[in-house]
Amino acid sequence: MKRYLLALPLLALPIAACTPSEQNAAIGALGGAAVGAAVSSDSDRTKGAIAGAAVGVVASQLIGPAPQSGKCYYRDQYGNKYIANCT
Repeated sequence: MKRYLLALPLLALPIAACTPSEQNAAIGALGGAAVGAAVSSDSDRTKGAIAGAAVGVVASQLIGPAPQSGKCYYRDQYGNKYIANCT
């Protein structure tokens, strides 16, 4: 129960971010940390959460919502960024 109470302030982090890019990064970090902790073993939960948070931030910046509604940024095999319908 104490773990959940300690995690509550982290849930407000995406709301506190100023720009949409920062909000996406915060949401990506929280989601990545949750997934990383969930899929790691009991002895490596912290490492899994840290790695998941890092991957979440990077993914939110590389593949994230574009300025247009219903569109997302993607990168092709050559590293070129383009906008297409979100999947």
